[in-house]
Amino acid sequence: MTSIPKFERKLIRRLGSLTLLLFVTLTMTSLWAAPQEEDGTTIPAYNAGPPAKGAKLPPILTKDQLWGSDAQYPYQAHAYELAAKIPAVLHQQPCYCYCDRMGHNSLRSCYENTHGARCATCLKELYYSYQQNKAGKTATQIRAGIIRGEWKQIDLNAAATMN
Repeated sequence: MTSIPKFERKLIRRLGSLTLLLFVTLTMTSLWAAPQEEDGTTIPAYNAGPPAKGAKLPPILTKDQLWGSDAQYPYQAHAYELAAKIPAVLHQQPCYCYCDRMGHNSLRSCYENTHGARCATCLKELYYSYQQNKAGKTATQIRAGIIRGEWKQIDLNAAATMN
């Protein structure tokens, strides 16, 4: 019986470790790498109506709670100011970054933490929702526009001045 030289044992051990690391990485990222329902038939999570009276929801962050890369551009902090003005509308909107896969139940959830500041989809949907709400649209009408993809036309740099 021949023994495996020390060099080859180390090489085999390293290859095994790298293979395991690659497997774990692929497994953990496969959820995000999966196609995002390209056929358009699946709508992400949202609430069909406003929160119930007296419902205790997590607060929307204030712009003062954002810092570093979460407050790098004017449209990031401004989005949180606008989110605080229409929380019931946001509660009824889906979020097409599919953050419901990480526990969010509507677009409002994105602004209860810093996720909204980091995600162009969430930001564009927020500005679209605010714009449409100001134009007199109902949450249901806004949701229909989001589902049709109308939020994709929002220019974030221009939206930073929206009031």
